Amino acid sequence: MVMKYIFTNGHILDGTKDMKVLDGHSVLVEDNKITGVVKGNTVPDGFKEINLEGKYLMPGLINMHVHLAGNGKPQKKQRDNEKTVKLLMGTALSRAVTYKVVKDFAKTELMSGVTTIRTVGGLADFDTRVRDDIRNGKADGPRILAANEGISVPGGHMAGSVAVAANNIDEALVQVDIAKSQNVDLIKLMITGGVLDAKAKGVPGELKMKPEMVKAVCDKAHALGYKVAAHVESPEGVRVALENGVDSIEHGAKPDDEIIHLFKENNAFLCTTLSPALPYALFDRSVSNASEVEQYNGNIVFEGIKECAKAAIANDIPVVLGNDVGCPWITQYDFWRELYYFHKYVGVSNAFALYTAMLNSAVMAGIGDDTGSVEAGKCADLIVTKNNPLDDLRALRNVDLVMARGRLYNNPKFKTKNIVTKELDKFCDLC
Repeated sequence: MVMKYIFTNGHILDGTKDMKVLDGHSVLVEDNKITGVVKGNTVPDGFKEINLEGKYLMPGLINMHVHLAGNGKPQKKQRDNEKTVKLLMGTALSRAVTYKVVKDFAKTELMSGVTTIRTVGGLADFDTRVRDDIRNGKADGPRILAANEGISVPGGHMAGSVAVAANNIDEALVQVDIAKSQNVDLIKLMITGGVLDAKAKGVPGELKMKPEMVKAVCDKAHALGYKVAAHVESPEGVRVALENGVDSIEHGAKPDDEIIHLFKENNAFLCTTLSPALPYALFDRSVSNASEVEQYNGNIVFEGIKECAKAAIANDIPVVLGNDVGCPWITQYDFWRELYYFHKYVGVSNAFALYTAMLNSAVMAGIGDDTGSVEAGKCADLIVTKNNPLDDLRALRNVDLVMARGRLYNNPKFKTKNIVTKELDKFCDLC
């Protein structure tokens, strides 16, 4: 049975770069598609009316950097991620339980107003399996663009947990073949280390993967029709990634003129992720439990991500947003904070932050014809908030309604972590 809805008496934000509030119009949805944005509030025969009563209707958010296996729980000391993953994946029962947890995290993303996610490192083939379960109506969740396990190197970022350690180029290319057999949507590389990988001050983002391996993987991935995303947190890492064919820089670092040129020459885009570095850079160490070295390096990475985003915007390099879910303090339900940080620390307007996490992310992800804006022919991926996020992005914190591919979820609910809310709210000017 085809479901037909009409959203009436609301304020519409269309998700485009120059979005303004559109009043006096209704949005028609048939099955999983938006079929019209029409003047007036007349309800056609056969349509169910959803009276928004003055609330705000807009595209669902798109989170471009997600690790579905992570819960964002604060930690008192560094975990041995490789050991943890071996334990989780060690038996058929533990794998089944872990898969259910991952699937539930996907639902949490949706309930928080995120209707599309791009996963960039996960457990085995879990991300594509969850994607397919959602597509086939077996689970609730957002549209997923999945990379499954990333490709790292021995001693490299996330090696042995959400990435496979390739000892040489041949092993890296085998992993591309495995990813293809799992029907992934993109390939993920871990080119540099991260904040927690560095053991000394001033060396976060140390280059781990040789340029030759980066190029070989990119060449093969491109030949197979895949885009390549890369974790990089240093200028050297960004340069190596772009020189050897990477399509999206995840995180970033302070760029020079050469890096800006490489972005443009390669038609690459930047995925800004302020959320994961913020606790290490800005929290008091008594709260973050970070060492002096981790706080120092966290600040370097946080400042580098900010500077990279500012330079990209100034030079018309496309920027998208992700919150690196799974890092300590970064939950599956708090993507709205990334938009707020983007406004607060990078200096963009609320409208530009919304556009970045809506239509621009859809276009950069290759799904701009399907989602990202409120217009006829697009998928009905919609959210409703009581207040106007053009005035205050914190309106996105409380979503009253979610529609994903035409399926309606009223009053979406999810569990929150009180300590995370308490500490992060200080940086969203809520305390």
